[in-house]
Amino acid sequence: MEKDSKIYVAGHRGMVGSAIVRELQRQGYTNIITRTHAELDLISQQAVNDFFATEKPDYVFLAAAKVGGIEANSSALADFMYDNMMLEMNVIHAAWRNGCKKLEFLGSSCIYPRMAPQPMPESCLLTSELEKTNEAYALAKISGLKYCEFLNRQYGTDYISVMPTNLYGPNDNYHPTHS
Repeated sequence: MEKDSKIYVAGHRGMVGSAIVRELQRQGYTNIITRTHAELDLISQQAVNDFFATEKPDYVFLAAAKVGGIEANSSALADFMYDNMMLEMNVIHAAWRNGCKKLEFLGSSCIYPRMAPQPMPESCLLTSELEKTNEAYALAKISGLKYCEFLNRQYGTDYISVMPTNLYGPNDNYHPTHS
């Protein structure tokens, strides 16, 4: 990427997205585009299409997602699946339609089977049952990963999917001293 390339970071206010923005800035990138949810509803296909047609970003980091803990994922399965699938498909598709050079899609390690061997090889994806408590979120993330893969195979795009390990921040109930 050139230092003045137009770079869109979707989800720039989240834990991963904000880290991406900080690192891009630290490395001297000067043309970083961000939009809050109030400014751009990624679930709205028309809004996303209009944004990409106007801005034409060269590079996209897709770190936006509807996230929640076990309770939220378990009680709002349909919402998590719909919202995440829509925003992923809208952004990835609009990036492709508008000539985005490269896209990085941030997924989640929950895409792997519940009983995957440790450490998890990529080859175990879609080989057995997902964890039920976040199945809807995982299916949405798998769909985003596969859409990037299929665009690459069909159209020769350079879209990558990255599955970071679990993240913990100030809003999580993770306490390593408790078992």
